[in-house]
Amino acid sequence: RPTFHGVPGVAGGRCVMEGSGSFGACARWPGTNTPGGAIDFGVSVGRVHLRTTEALGVFDLTARVEGFLRAAGLEAGWVNVQTRHTTTGICVNENEPLLLSDVEALLERLAPRGAGYAHDALHLRPGIPSDERPNGHSHAKALLLRTAETLNVAGGHLQLGRWQRVLLVELDGPREREVSLLAMGERRR
Repeated sequence: RPTFHGVPGVAGGRCVMEGSGSFGACARWPGTNTPGGAIDFGVSVGRVHLRTTEALGVFDLTARVEGFLRAAGLEAGWVNVQTRHTTTGICVNENEPLLLSDVEALLERLAPRGAGYAHDALHLRPGIPSDERPNGHSHAKALLLRTAETLNVAGGHLQLGRWQRVLLVELDGPREREVSLLAMGERRR
C-alpha cells in the first residue's frame, strides 16, 4: 500500500511507494519541483517533420522528442510518439549500425520486395495516382512494427535505458514523413 511523505496536502515530505506491487499516485514527482514556478496538469501536441533518405532505414527521433518535451515544459507524465503513415513504424531500441542492419535484413526476409503482393497490382486498384509505388512489401513490413510508443517522462526527460532510443523505421522511402507527438502530465507554468 502506498504511503506519502511530505507531498503538499499529504503528511510528510516526499512521495514514497512501499511494498511489492504498490499502486498509488504522487502529488509531485521527487526532484521535479520548479524553483519559483508552479506546476499544473496539461496536454501538448506537436509534430516532427523529416525527409527520409533511404528505401529502408532507421532514423533516430530521440533528440527531437526531448526538444518537444522541453518546449512543452513537461516535468512528469507521458509522451506518445505516433507515425502518421502506413509504411513506417515507431520503436524503442538501440541505434547501433550493426543491429539496425540486422533489423533491416530481418524485415526484408519476412516481407521481401517482389513477393507477389496483390496490393502491387496497381491497375486493379481504382483511383490510384499515376505516381503510386508498388509497395505491398512496405505495408507487410509495417504490420510487424508498432505505429506508436508511449514513454514515461520524469524530471523533464524521457525515462529511457542507457542504450534506448526512439526510432522511426522507414519502409518505403525516401519520402517526406510526419510523426505526431502528444505529451500529457505535470507541466511548468
